[in-house]
Amino acid sequence: MPNYDAIIIGTGQAGPALTRRLAAAGWNVAIIERKLFGGTCVNTGCTPTKTLVASAYAAHVARRAADYGVKIEGAVNVDMKAVKARKDAVVAPSRNGVERSLKRLKGCTVYEGHARFAAEKKVAVNGTELTADRIFINVGARAVIPPLAGLDQVSYLTNSSMMDIDFLPPHLVILGGSYIGLEFAQMYRRFGSKVTLIELAPRLIAREDEDISQAIADFLREEGIDLRLDSKVVGVEKQGNSIAVKVESEGKASQVVGTHLLVAVGRRPNTDDLGLDKATIAIDAHGYIQVDDQLRTNVAGIWAMGDCNGRGAFTHTSWNDFEIVAANLLDNDARRVSDRITAYALYTDPPLGRAGMTESQVRKSGKPALIATMAMQDVSRANEKGETKGFMKILVDRESKQILGASLLGLSGDEVIHCILDVMYAKAPYTVLQRAMHIHPTVSEFIPTMLEDLQPLQ
Repeated sequence: MPNYDAIIIGTGQAGPALTRRLAAAGWNVAIIERKLFGGTCVNTGCTPTKTLVASAYAAHVARRAADYGVKIEGAVNVDMKAVKARKDAVVAPSRNGVERSLKRLKGCTVYEGHARFAAEKKVAVNGTELTADRIFINVGARAVIPPLAGLDQVSYLTNSSMMDIDFLPPHLVILGGSYIGLEFAQMYRRFGSKVTLIELAPRLIAREDEDISQAIADFLREEGIDLRLDSKVVGVEKQGNSIAVKVESEGKASQVVGTHLLVAVGRRPNTDDLGLDKATIAIDAHGYIQVDDQLRTNVAGIWAMGDCNGRGAFTHTSWNDFEIVAANLLDNDARRVSDRITAYALYTDPPLGRAGMTESQVRKSGKPALIATMAMQDVSRANEKGETKGFMKILVDRESKQILGASLLGLSGDEVIHCILDVMYAKAPYTVLQRAMHIHPTVSEFIPTMLEDLQPLQ
């Protein structure tokens, strides 16, 4: 029975990084991967989807060329085989690099197969049982497949299988109006598909403020995406070569008939086939592994990192999980999950950059607050680039003067948000940022200007 200092299950964002730190510290480490090295981000998440978003953006700008005084003779067409080939070419070095680096790493043994707990400190893979005093679970998540009548009788796509598409769906129907659904909706509309998106809630991405949801809905509709909000999908069925989605909205029944169906209604952790019960590892009602503020499970010597622990669903939160675990184990640095500030982006065009609390959350908290807003059409850089959709808003604690949160929907919002996020981590008053001299012409230069015009949150 091979014995190790540590076993790491999964090669997503946290697993390989922790393996390298432990191996560098002289630990004998086993890492197990059941399918694709690099996890969701590298293979079916960030890297491939943002590569596809870039291709869709190029097509969109080409169609708008006349707005910039550029003439393109004839129609702008998209070669989907070339788009997929470009995506694959970007993904391959990342995936292969993770695999190659782990297999060459001194002190690391790589196992390829499905890992399952056989006991508290024992993991079985490919008929071999491995033991270690410390085990780290980094198994990620996958698309939720809802118990929808008829869904098992039709061909449908998820964010993972969308990566295999090298053709243009004539009419893509998307179930789910959250982050994944919105990115694919805009992307495929720009590629040339007819797109219908169906969302159960009254508005898109319900965790965001209403004005953000409305602005995103407006520019998606402007691009020709059919949004069906407040609509419940009650079943699907095959109709010849098409798929009919049956919908109920405001007490009325209707159907949407498309050629392809993308299911994007949420994510679930990959914990249902790990044998967690054999190790008495606690999970919640949704299957997420329960962890404390330093990512330890209820079983001593076992940690859970990344999407499977329910403490974040992003590549950057998974990486931060690695940093927290490594700091506590190796650096005598008591880092905690609760130290981090909520931060993420939605990669529509324009993108949404988010940090800290939403306006709605600030209102519910009862904190006395100040707010500043600015339309992107008032930002010179946005006008120069011809990308003026969206707006920015920042919320500040009136008493401490610390920034509570920000939502930047507009040109470079996913990058500009970091100047706000860094001040929040420094726990500095907003006046530090207000008095900073930023470069002109940029979007970031208007953040200090906004902070000069803070008003009481009514």
